[in-house]
This record gives sequence, structure tokens and C-alpha cells, in this order.
Amino acid sequence: MSDYQKNFKSKKSPYQGGNKRNQKRPSRYNQQDVNVKVGQKFPLTIKRLGINGEGIGYFKRKITFIPGALPGEVVTAKVTKVTDKFLEAKTITVREPSPDRVTPEDPAADLVGGFELAHLAYPAQLAFKKDLIGQALEKFQPKGYENIKVLDTLGMDVPAHYRNKASLPIRKLKGQLTIGLYKRGTHDLVDLPEMATQDPRTLHIIRKLGQILDKHSLSFYNEKSKKGLVKTLIVRTNQAGLAQATIVTTEDRLPDEELIVQDIQKELPEVVGLFQNLHDDSSSLIWGEETWKLWGEDYLQEDILGLTFNFSPRAFLQLNYEQMEKTYEIALAAMDLQPNDKLVDAYAGVGTLGLSMAYKVAEVRGMEIIPEAVEDARLNAEENGIENAHYEVGSADRVFKKWAKDGFKPTALVVDPPRPGLEDDLKRAILKARPSKFVYISCNPSTLARDLADLDSAYKVDYIQPIDMFPQTPRWEGVVKLVLK
Repeated sequence: MSDYQKNFKSKKSPYQGGNKRNQKRPSRYNQQDVNVKVGQKFPLTIKRLGINGEGIGYFKRKITFIPGALPGEVVTAKVTKVTDKFLEAKTITVREPSPDRVTPEDPAADLVGGFELAHLAYPAQLAFKKDLIGQALEKFQPKGYENIKVLDTLGMDVPAHYRNKASLPIRKLKGQLTIGLYKRGTHDLVDLPEMATQDPRTLHIIRKLGQILDKHSLSFYNEKSKKGLVKTLIVRTNQAGLAQATIVTTEDRLPDEELIVQDIQKELPEVVGLFQNLHDDSSSLIWGEETWKLWGEDYLQEDILGLTFNFSPRAFLQLNYEQMEKTYEIALAAMDLQPNDKLVDAYAGVGTLGLSMAYKVAEVRGMEIIPEAVEDARLNAEENGIENAHYEVGSADRVFKKWAKDGFKPTALVVDPPRPGLEDDLKRAILKARPSKFVYISCNPSTLARDLADLDSAYKVDYIQPIDMFPQTPRWEGVVKLVLK
């Protein structure tokens, strides 16, 4: 048993969080500069992990964040940032390493994001993610939070190479084609031929696609000059090994389009559809608003829980097929659906969750803000012979309230919101409708705990099942079964 697991069982959490009511107010001394300067070095004992996977210690009573440091370790820290409320530092040496420290599989783990926990043994990663929700519950305190059952995190047998989609910037730096991720805190692109969390097929296709574009002398975006045609390459693969590729560009033209397509057909036969997306501003967003097909199939297909789903390039799908199916199976079991149930699938995406449950209920209704995803959901229902499902374009709160006004009364509800959690209007609508069966799939323990507190006048939590959707990172996923009081 790791130190993390022992700490969790004894309620001595090595993680950031805690009951605000029981925390001492910061002293005036803690708010002062305490004469710490950037570049200063000092020994520091790490007390716990923060929600982003960084080590946390205290220097002269000031909270100090150190990426890569683990609880129990004594490190030599070098200050990189000073503020009134906290310090940021980096590790110079690890004087006393944690027994849970391991060597990351990926050599770039210390350089780029997406590997924040790669130096932490996997059992300890799972314990950390169980504790994250415990700390969030303690902070927001929904009724009965002390007795909420939090199950052990459901992990992977092989927690590597699980990401089925890659969205990577591509640049020409000093004459060399560079495809990868940005160095932490910078816009310096690190070339990554391999990534321990990425399906190797996605990287192979992206790099070969980049070489084809370079062969045809296409220009690549330069962030300083704001010039260049190709910004980002996006590839999604399915479990059968087929792929869908998108070229994100700053203009709607694509020189040598026919020749590029011919080269892809010859050199990347696994690619079944090629698309172009227009992103003509300098924002950090990956996608622009307009996408069109250059060649091939309109959709990439994937089999999920016995159904076949079609995905257009911008449609959402979890990046980890193995853990996604486990999540859906857990959600389906928690719902305990019956033939007379009327199910609402909020934040429906392309219908993967709701359609997987359609055979158990009288009716499924879903909503999604992305029109292309709703089109995909309708097509997926049709192609799987599902006639009791209806999908609409619109925000979950607006559509849910509209249906209620029309007299629709759901008996079951499943929500899978983005990181900000449920909208206030939707929570009020849920409390008014009071469906008896309710499952909440969350990717953010903080907003989940907040929402549970807002819903606790009508619902209590039966259990929370954390699921490790993103090994080697601090990102959290979980399924919550709620019971109507």
C-alpha cells in the first residue's frame, strides 16, 4: 500500500483542499512578500499534491507550488514566481525521494503538459484521484457529505497509449518540421515523435500527413509573424485502425489539394476521410467555426456497447475507448432503467450514451449545442434502428425547460456536462422536474461537488465511482448515482 493510500484511509490527506470553515484565516504575515526573490533557493518539505498534480509546501508560511514534487519529499526548490499569496518554484534536486516516485516512460514528461503525474506510481495516482473528490466534497459540503460512499478509482491494466485522438500544432522551425506540444509556460514547440499517452497510430498518421504537406511546399503558421497557412493537424482513430484527419488552416485555400489527396490515399490507406477547418484568427482555440470535407467518408465509425456510431470531425468522443465503455456500463447499471422510463440525455454529443440506453426505455430525448453533433446523433439512431430517440440543438437548460413547458415529464436523467458543470437554470429545472433516476457523469470534482450541494434539497448521493480516464494526468472522471429523497 502506497503512502497515498495510507493517508487517504486515515483521512490525513496529502492533497490540496479541505473544509474552509475549519481553516485558519491567513495571517497578515502570510500575505506579505516575506523578502523572497525569484531565483532564491531553499530546502522544502512537500506536504501534499494540488488539484493540478503539483507538489505543495510552505516557505516562511507562504504556500509554494512545485510541479513534479511529491508528498513526503524533501527538495531543493528555486523560486520562479513571487506573488502576495503564493510562490511558484521548480525542483533543483530531490534530497529525499518519495517511495512512490517512478521514472516517467515518456522522456518529454518534464517538458510539456499532459504528463503531470507520470512520475507517480500508478496505484498512487488512483488513490490521488479518489481523494480529489473527497476533498471537493469536504469543501462544498453537500448534505451528508461525510457519509458519501466514494469507491476506489477504476484504473487501467495498461495505463498508456490510450488517447485515440491527437490535435497537434505543426511548425517549420530552423528548416525542420516540428509537430508536438508546447513547453510548459511557453510557446516553444517540442517535437514529439512518440508520446506515452498517445495511440502510436495517431502520431504516425499526423507526422506522415505533415511530411506530405511539406512535400507540396505548403507554408506553416508562425506565431510571431501571424503568417502561414497550416496551423494544426488533427487525427482520430477507431478501434479497427481506421482514421479521420483534419487540416486546420488560416485560409480556405489548399494548394495542390488533389495531389495531396492522392499522396494520402497512397501513403496513408488507413485514413478514410480528409477534412479542412478554417481558423483565421490568432486565438488559442484549436478549431475554427467552418469545416468541410476534402475527400473520403463523411464520418469515422466506432462500435460502442454493441452499437455503431458515426463521428464527424468536431463531434465529441472520450479519448479513452476502454475507460469510456466502462463508464457507460457503470452509468447504465446505476440507472436501473425500466421499459416505461422516459430518459433525458443532457449534453448528448452524438448520442453514444443515450442511444446505448434506448433499448431499455420507452423514450430518449437528448440535447447538444453543436449542430453537427445533433445531426450525427440522429443519424446514429437511424442507422442502429432506434426509433424512440429524439435529439435537439440547444443548451441543456433551455431545451430541458422547453420540454417541461410542453408537458414532458422525464423519469430518468443522465448528465455529462463539460468542466464548468451544470448551469444554474438546469439545476432549478431538475429540482422542479425531480426525475426519480439520476446519474451524473463528471470530469471536474470541484464543480461536481458544488452541483451536488445545489441539488441536495431533493437528491442524496448513493455512491461516487471515480474512473481514471486520463492516466498520467491529474484529470478526473467519475459516475455518481443520485437517489430522490
